[in-house]
Amino acid sequence: MSSSYDALHRHATLLKAAARAAKAITTIVDPHELLQRTVDIICDEFDFYYAGVFLIDPNGQWAVLSAGRGEAGRAMIAEGHKLVIGGNSMIGTSIQNRQGRIALDVGIEAVFFKNPHLPHTRSEMALPLVIGDEAIGALTVQSEEERAFHDEDISALQTMADQLAIAIHNSQLHREKQELLRQAERRGRLLQAANRVGREVTSILELDKLLPLTVDIICEAYGFYYAGIFLVDDANEWAVLRAGYGEAGKTMIGQGHRLKVGPGSMIGACVAFGEARIALDVGEERVHFKNPHLPHTRSEMALPLKYGKEVLGAVTVQSVEERAFSQDDITTLMTMAEHLAVAINNARNIDALKEAHAEVLRSKVFEALTTATTEAIHWIGNKTLPISLTIARLQEEIAEDTIDIESLREDLDMINESARQIVQVKEQLIGAVREQKPRPVLMADAIRTAAIQRGLSPDMVAVDINPAVAYAVADSTQLVRAIGNLFRNALEADARQLSVTCEPAETRGMLKLTIQDNGTGMTPEVIEKAWSPFFSTKGSEHHGLGLPAALHVVSQLQGHISLVSNPGSGTTVEITLPAARAIGTSLESASSASIFLVDDDDEWARQFCALLEAAGKKITRQTDLSAIPKASLVLVEEYCAFISIDEVLKNLKNAKLLDKTIVLTAAINAERTTEFLRAGVSDVLLKPYTPEEIAEFLK
Repeated sequence: MSSSYDALHRHATLLKAAARAAKAITTIVDPHELLQRTVDIICDEFDFYYAGVFLIDPNGQWAVLSAGRGEAGRAMIAEGHKLVIGGNSMIGTSIQNRQGRIALDVGIEAVFFKNPHLPHTRSEMALPLVIGDEAIGALTVQSEEERAFHDEDISALQTMADQLAIAIHNSQLHREKQELLRQAERRGRLLQAANRVGREVTSILELDKLLPLTVDIICEAYGFYYAGIFLVDDANEWAVLRAGYGEAGKTMIGQGHRLKVGPGSMIGACVAFGEARIALDVGEERVHFKNPHLPHTRSEMALPLKYGKEVLGAVTVQSVEERAFSQDDITTLMTMAEHLAVAINNARNIDALKEAHAEVLRSKVFEALTTATTEAIHWIGNKTLPISLTIARLQEEIAEDTIDIESLREDLDMINESARQIVQVKEQLIGAVREQKPRPVLMADAIRTAAIQRGLSPDMVAVDINPAVAYAVADSTQLVRAIGNLFRNALEADARQLSVTCEPAETRGMLKLTIQDNGTGMTPEVIEKAWSPFFSTKGSEHHGLGLPAALHVVSQLQGHISLVSNPGSGTTVEITLPAARAIGTSLESASSASIFLVDDDDEWARQFCALLEAAGKKITRQTDLSAIPKASLVLVEEYCAFISIDEVLKNLKNAKLLDKTIVLTAAINAERTTEFLRAGVSDVLLKPYTPEEIAEFLK
């Protein structure tokens, strides 16, 4: 009676333990956690020496240990412990026959596998993990006692093994679903990245912008270690790196990194043969280029950039993982490479067209300058002929001592007027002074300076500038001169109101400056001759060089100028110029130096003061010079609307600050610069317009 009761009690205990274990098992979806928790629960609930879970490998030949109890289990997993199915082991036999086996004394068990990691095993039970008719693995339970298992143990533990098989199957399904979801999400990201590159390549036609953006998109969307774009040089000898991701890319571009076209590297071979190359393990790749800047690369893909039959270059994509590239990666990246090749070819064609256009423009400018120069030579010759004749006559009168003082005065006046006109023509044709390099110029300041120079009152000029094109790439001195010429033409046409607008042009990277007046306008016949040097309808005192000089300046800046006019309806002049951006930079930390700025409340003054104040520098701007503050540096705008520069310098001289004064201007004039320096100012400089220029100026 007692023996029967003990057996029933043991069986009930096993069933309860199996139920608790099964409940815990079925709540776990992570495969690794599921198997490890299973062996721990079995050993803890049933007080067994060891438990392990084997799963069949994809080939169906081996049962591979996937989880094991304690140090023994960890050691065997690290060694890749596996048993052949149907071989000389209880696990292999259990899986093959899909039946449980018990060895009550392993010493006499014919198919027992002696395991050096489990030397104390005396009895073992192997239970198959079956789903439907298919065995997916087996559960081993081992004890240090002989005859530790009974028939009812198999029943209880097999129930748990069946639950475990279902849990493993569900976990595998969950993992497969998660993997499918991950792949779908990744595929979605890849398609978005490919679409983004597709959009960008149709809108960006500047390679220096397009290529870096593409490598950034590839690395960020795909999560790759590195991406780079090589383009073939003109000799088709080298693949030159034009864009690279991160610091490694910047460093290699700075070093002029390039690879020989040919079989010596994946990129070289890709370009030479026009075929993609994929190295799933670069250590085994014969032609892989070992790059010290990318030491962690484990797999690499090189994709050709082909347009028709021409290979323009190649894209390299690298990962820190082996076998990192899926079929989705390869497909979308090859599509992206095709789009990129089309964009590169389009950009090159546009560059070629621009160069051809620039060459035509240079030819036209040269032709116009030649014509203008010829006209100027004739004009100057006509002006100098009376001078030379008068001097010859005076020399003759001096020799004969028959000088007529009254006649001499008239002759000198004539010589003086001719000399003045010759200087004016020179100013109109080439200006007073030249800058060597175009730079970002604040359009509002150039327009304002030109208006003040030509005597236009503020209420006469309405200015509207789109912030997107606030800066042009120009020579500020020459640009002010060209705009000033157009303002003077408007005044000479009796204009009383001018409208000046600046907005983005239809051509990417260009701005359009429009000057519209309400003057008398021009007839078609006058418009036809308006660009000819020395043509004027205003009389001999006008040289007719305003429009030709403006054309010269705009053409030199790779821009375009045109005009529309009708008698009585005013004139509209349109100028296109290269647009620019003010590149931001931080100024040096605050210093004790105090700066006093004399300027109107205009766009440049507000930007200049705001930038210095943000850097913690002390700057005072005012227009009232009745009380001049002490300062270590005084900056004076040459063209102020509220006061003349001569009056400003007089006040600064009285305040003993002239030697600390710098005159700032948008348009350098050699004669005025000489006057200011003779007056005692420290220097005369062009205005800094960008934060970079201001930082350099303050040094």
